[in-house]
Amino acid sequence: MDGVLILALETATGCGSVALTRGDGDNGRVLAEVTVQPEMIRSRRLLGSIQWMLEAAGVDWADLDGIGVSLGPGSFTGLRIGLAAAKGLCLGTGLPLAGICSLDGVALACPVIDRPLWAVLDARKEEVYGACYLPGPGGRPRARGEVLAIRPRDLLARISGPAILAGPGVTVCAPWCEGRDDLYLAPAPLTRPDAARIGLLAAERLAAGEADDPATLAPLYIRASEAELTMQRKQKKDQS
Repeated sequence: MDGVLILALETATGCGSVALTRGDGDNGRVLAEVTVQPEMIRSRRLLGSIQWMLEAAGVDWADLDGIGVSLGPGSFTGLRIGLAAAKGLCLGTGLPLAGICSLDGVALACPVIDRPLWAVLDARKEEVYGACYLPGPGGRPRARGEVLAIRPRDLLARISGPAILAGPGVTVCAPWCEGRDDLYLAPAPLTRPDAARIGLLAAERLAAGEADDPATLAPLYIRASEAELTMQRKQKKDQS
């Protein structure tokens, strides 16, 4: 399935995007990609960007082999919009769907590593979402452990030796990395979990027969939303 054509959506982070990719994370290539400004990530605008990109690339819906979507962690609103759009497209076209952890997209931006890699996203509220990746076959990053919502200083306390930090969350972690010569901070703009990387990873999942059910696929929120926290505080107040 190395040559599969994937339409991918990434709306979990501050800079959303849609892309067309052919192939997997090792040998694939990007055919087209459109960046969507955060304030413009709405269902109608997102679908309009997808249609424009397909027409510009000369690709018909019938040419596609599957759809990939970033599952988070990330923006709650962005995740809901992106996943809803992906599900609708799959139900309308019959194409298989593959959800990808946003942090896996960050890790793919560092295709070969020789030490632990921590992929990090800005989680707001003085926290980052982070996950650890270790070198796999050929140095390809492989996930190890759970995804965390954690304060930067607590994350850095977990890292005891040489490591790489990559992703948009690097800028949040940078002040806590001063004096840590054992850490390499990858440039944040170059290690976003963009739609192109999500598409390449989606191709791998579909090749392995790991398509997701659009009816049950859910975002990786990791922590409760502000609305849920407000409800929990209200319930505790009512019970007191």
